[in-house]
Amino acid sequence: MSAPRRRVLVVGIDGVTLDTLAAVPTPHLDSVSEAGFLAPVAIDPGTPSMSGPCWATVVTGVRIDKHAVWGNDFSGNRLHIFPDFASRLTAEHGALSYVAAGWQPLLTVAHGGPLFRTPGRMTYVAAAADTAEAWDATDETITCEAVRVLTEDDPEASFVYLGAVDETGHLLGCAQAYEEAVVRADARLGRLLSALRARPTYTEEEWTVIVVTDHGHRPEGGHGGRSERETTAWIAGCGPGIAAGPPERELRHEDVAAQVFASLGRRIDSHATVDGRAWSKS
Repeated sequence: MSAPRRRVLVVGIDGVTLDTLAAVPTPHLDSVSEAGFLAPVAIDPGTPSMSGPCWATVVTGVRIDKHAVWGNDFSGNRLHIFPDFASRLTAEHGALSYVAAGWQPLLTVAHGGPLFRTPGRMTYVAAAADTAEAWDATDETITCEAVRVLTEDDPEASFVYLGAVDETGHLLGCAQAYEEAVVRADARLGRLLSALRARPTYTEEEWTVIVVTDHGHRPEGGHGGRSERETTAWIAGCGPGIAAGPPERELRHEDVAAQVFASLGRRIDSHATVDGRAWSKS
């Protein structure tokens, strides 16, 4: 019997405060954490609690002093030296990778991007306006397309970015509308998980699922400072080799990229000087 094919899905939900997860129903995120874990992540003292630096650390596996994304304008970055995991997998291993996102610098040259330089396949959907409703519509379109790709195509590693929660926090604060945005993001996570199970080859595959946020928010909305709410992020994960229960060590954002490679059974070139460490046992 042939070995199961390893696959990884990373879902990045921007700007979800850890305490909100205890206040609203998130059954699909709960299903991931119950099969594995959900753990807080402290943003490094030298890293601004902003999307650009934090997502760069998540997807490259190196800290800010290496990738040099210091804010939400990525100009002057070193992403050509320290590329994202999707581009690295495609370039170095010939693996099909997939990225879906609606925030411009993740996939376009706007504001010094893209963060993801050369993924094997991508979906980019721009928000029609800078409103919570427009960002929610963008997330919906991204989810629909990602569901199609995950069901019909065969990416080894995928990153799906949902940005409406963060934008709602900025525009409306972290009250009812923000909590409702978190509930909708969880429902979209559920559809992505269902897409994996709907794959015709699902029984022949081993899937690792990682869900991660980049930073928190102040109660009135906004981030970038050093308050505990702003600098507390989180990671949830499940899959082969990932034990159920709290991780044995404190996790960092840079561990996500390392775990993607470990879950795929791929080695990272030692010259990459990746800072993160996989948390799985195999």
